[in-house]
Amino acid sequence: MADDSLIKDYTSGPVARQLLSFAWPFMLSNLLQTAYNLADMVVVGQFVGPAGLSAVGVGADLIHLYTFVCMGFCNAGQVLISQYVGLKDRENVSRIVGVMFTFILGLSLAITAAGLACADLAMRWLNVPAEALAYCRQYTVCCTAGLFFLVGYVMVAAILRGMGESKRPMVFIAVASVLNVGLDLLFVSAGMGPFGAALATVIAQGVSFVMCVGYLWRRRDRLGFEFHTRYLRPDRNNLMKLLKLGIPMCIQSCAISVSQLFVSSRINAFGVTVSAVNSVGAKLSTVASIICLALSQSGATMVGQNFAARKFDRVSKALITAVAVGAAFASVLSAVMVLWPERVFALFDDDPAVLAMSRGYVLIAVLNFFGYALRGPSTALCNGMGFPVMNFILGILDGVVMRIGLCVLLAETFHMGVMGYWLGGALAGYAFFLVMFPYYLSGRWKDHAPPAAAG
Repeated sequence: MADDSLIKDYTSGPVARQLLSFAWPFMLSNLLQTAYNLADMVVVGQFVGPAGLSAVGVGADLIHLYTFVCMGFCNAGQVLISQYVGLKDRENVSRIVGVMFTFILGLSLAITAAGLACADLAMRWLNVPAEALAYCRQYTVCCTAGLFFLVGYVMVAAILRGMGESKRPMVFIAVASVLNVGLDLLFVSAGMGPFGAALATVIAQGVSFVMCVGYLWRRRDRLGFEFHTRYLRPDRNNLMKLLKLGIPMCIQSCAISVSQLFVSSRINAFGVTVSAVNSVGAKLSTVASIICLALSQSGATMVGQNFAARKFDRVSKALITAVAVGAAFASVLSAVMVLWPERVFALFDDDPAVLAMSRGYVLIAVLNFFGYALRGPSTALCNGMGFPVMNFILGILDGVVMRIGLCVLLAETFHMGVMGYWLGGALAGYAFFLVMFPYYLSGRWKDHAPPAAAG
């Protein structure tokens, strides 16, 4: 399999160079994806104002919840593919791809139906400010209707990541980013508001998904996968593996996302200005996630392959490299935020009330940046091993115990108000590291059996 240009073997060679070579297209892909997500905020903020910022921010949080349900299974599929690559099992690589297409895309359609039916209920639960309510509903309904395309792209990108291919997803998302920004400016400036931003995003995601599927179709010979019933009919063994690994990942992601929505609903009750600041802060955190996700995604593939091959020294080298790169990036972002907070917030909205709150958000932003830097390598180890119990524990710890617990404690018990919610959410971001770092030092992770080797 090592000579196959579509499936890459990372069980030999210089670890740091391979990780960075594999990760940089992810970083650029995530940067481009973040850019077109930020474009929604910037364009809507400039043309609509704080109400538009609040609407897009809250709506995006809800769409993230829907996406994370499917993303748990996408990540599980990536882990299984990477471990099958490490085990040199090409037939099961193809079979798990077929399982992912059938199960995950079907799941996305079910979530879309439920999300559209419950849209009004979700708006009430999130305490969307009255000024932003109509905008938020428009944005959320449009994005929910296009969820199939977003999930489809995420799924195909996970398939390619599991095989060690990171450059093609970058190309696809680059096209989508340029298209999204152009359509954002066209639709929003034409008076379509947040609905126009959502429509631009759905169209761009649809184009990206079609390009991804077309690439898999053209490369099907080297993948050994055909779009016919042999593979698209899920075999029980791989479906059960995907469910066993994916359900805890899904619970982990959803627990974190639901807790974030809970905190946002409390913050939104403070009014449209605070809601707008919170939305901008959330988007700044997505900038930090550029490196976090890249190190998590690329690291999970390298950890998965080498863990299945029982090459533990290479797993350690990959994690050390990931920590160093993430910390360096967080330091740069923190310096920018400390020096120029008003200028950073003014990129989204120059409303005086929003800018007046920006300096008070500096500490929160810095904590979020370093939290993401440590989270990437931690999730890479957990996901690369394919450890469903640990994923479940981390999701509950981050989402329920720390995020909701700390936010309620600081904001309501200690009467810190909105700052308590922000500080509690930022500190919760360190949950993964606080668990996985001692676990890594203990060496007990080496005794865990790779899920792909079972059955």
